[in-house]
Amino acid sequence: MSRAFHPPRSSRWVPGNHFELLENGEEFFPRVFHAIAQARHEVMLETFILFEDKIGRQLHAALLCAAQRGVEVHVLVDGFGSPDLSDEFVGSLVQAGVRFRVFGPGRRFLGQRLNLLRRMHRKIVVVDGQLGFIGGINYSADHVADFGPEAKQDYAVQVRGPVVAQMHRFTREAVLDRAERKRLRQAAPQDLPHAGSAHAMFVTRDNRQHTADIERHYRVALRAARHRVVIANAYFFPGYRFIREMRRAARRGVDVQLILQGRPDMAIAQTAASLLYDHLLRAGVRIYEYCERPLHGKVALVDDAWSTVGSSNLDPLSLSLNLEANVIIQDSGFNAQLHRRLAHLIDNSCRQVEASPTGRWESLRLLRGYAVYHFMRWFPRWAGWLPRHEPVIAQAQPEPGT
Repeated sequence: MSRAFHPPRSSRWVPGNHFELLENGEEFFPRVFHAIAQARHEVMLETFILFEDKIGRQLHAALLCAAQRGVEVHVLVDGFGSPDLSDEFVGSLVQAGVRFRVFGPGRRFLGQRLNLLRRMHRKIVVVDGQLGFIGGINYSADHVADFGPEAKQDYAVQVRGPVVAQMHRFTREAVLDRAERKRLRQAAPQDLPHAGSAHAMFVTRDNRQHTADIERHYRVALRAARHRVVIANAYFFPGYRFIREMRRAARRGVDVQLILQGRPDMAIAQTAASLLYDHLLRAGVRIYEYCERPLHGKVALVDDAWSTVGSSNLDPLSLSLNLEANVIIQDSGFNAQLHRRLAHLIDNSCRQVEASPTGRWESLRLLRGYAVYHFMRWFPRWAGWLPRHEPVIAQAQPEPGT
């Protein structure tokens, strides 16, 4: 079974939430697996990558147990990010009652995946409509330290409070048809009690109505910044307006710090970001490259209260093509905690990028900067020319006779 994907309406600010920062798989996976083990009614899970490795098998076991005890379990994975799951892996979940769906499934051609554009890049879990998780961490072994030097540095949050209801409604809209949504409408409370003091907004990006929502929230925060900005992002090549707000903030005296990959998992990511270095450094932005292992995080903070955590990189794929989800948080305690973690990275695992000295290649650098500037300025319009197919969600079906 397959159906077209139609995104839900936009979100709004809600008070009374509690956020807990989870760093890397060592903090994230035990929380998610425990939450699934405690689920009584429903588990909604979306992820870009699910690999059939030790982490994927742990998730598989948790979902299987939940379904076998009668919990309604819905899983949505991306067809490009999770292409090699075996029939046994998926089939055992489906036979236990898990509704397992694939966003934009595609076939290989000469061994290559061609379904590259406009992927479902979100990472969201909602358990019983009351406990949520969101961030940048996929379900794969390269998010835990024992994977080795290529283990990723990443972040997510555990969420309680009314904003979880926004996440819950969104995940249902993303995967369920109208009849299923109606049937499950009473499965969890729609208005959740306050769990903390944080104001929060669940913000998504899609290719229909909310094409620039996440980037717009970043730009508004940069425009309002008064004394500090820290952005840690794995893939950094944002648009002209984003770069302009960073430069303006730095020039009016805001301490703008940018943490990027120094040991990239894809070399092109560091190459693309480095094209922007001169342009940013000359405005006073401080740039650091994280060199301990690949940086996969997508987090930021502004001044003493604003923060964001989610799946959205600051590159053309995330800002112009992929389906993404972030939370925007207004809370001084969470902001301070995130700042301590990022400051620790800067102090212990980063090298600061210095401005290139002027000299014989100055004209070439200026020309390169001019070309990059205009590429960024017009990319969002160019992105609209790329294939805008109607993505479908295909649900795995149990084998006949099972």
